[in-house]
Amino acid sequence: MPRRRALLALAAAAATSSPAWAESRPPTIAAASDLHFAIEELAAAFRSAGHGTVRVTLGSSGHLTRQIERGAPFELFLSADESFVARLAERGLTRDGGTLYAVGRIVLFAPDGAPFEADGALDGLAAAVASGRVSRFAIASPEHAPYGRAANQALTSRGLWEALRPALVFGENVAQAAQFAASGNAEGGIISHSFALAPPIARLGRFALIPEAWHEPLRQRMVLLRGAGPVAERFFAFLQEEPARAILARHGFTRPGA
Repeated sequence: MPRRRALLALAAAAATSSPAWAESRPPTIAAASDLHFAIEELAAAFRSAGHGTVRVTLGSSGHLTRQIERGAPFELFLSADESFVARLAERGLTRDGGTLYAVGRIVLFAPDGAPFEADGALDGLAAAVASGRVSRFAIASPEHAPYGRAANQALTSRGLWEALRPALVFGENVAQAAQFAASGNAEGGIISHSFALAPPIARLGRFALIPEAWHEPLRQRMVLLRGAGPVAERFFAFLQEEPARAILARHGFTRPGA
């Protein structure tokens, strides 16, 4: 039963969602999937401070960027990769270039019963791959998910990408990759630190941080979009204040410049 409840929570995280705190016609915030658990706490703290209510849509940064380009009525975009913000700014869809709000990390996640131990050097994974004990390994899609691209870079740096390629299972976003890695649908995976720390996933296995030198930095940037209203502006400012930074740190994000 505990595993079933955890998997239901993971399934909810993997889908684009609009949390229950939404009121009538609040501003809609587009947030990268790695923020799923953090954004719930951030929005609740924002509301409790009397600043207003926001509605959140979650997804991969690439998919959210395409939605914005097609006219989706978002007022603030929290991307897991600053390149998507730059792309929108170049097309005149933002107020400015935005600001960095966090730096993400990737981890190797080994669910209970995995054929390898979770170690940051990926030695256990390499041994399991060499002995043919890994048939399904989850990462987010490198094509449109920043955490998938970082996973690709890390596996390439470690010399494991080609060996693992036949076993790779791609999630549409890092939330779905975490669901695959923790649910038993894969023998493990590379997911975000934020998801590995979340109780629904943490209770299902173990994880180890992967060296940052093995991939490009996950510099996460947010930006107000054209037409953003006062509540979105207040939320943008709130995310740069110490209470919000502390929440992000608890969820595995590093402060920019730290």
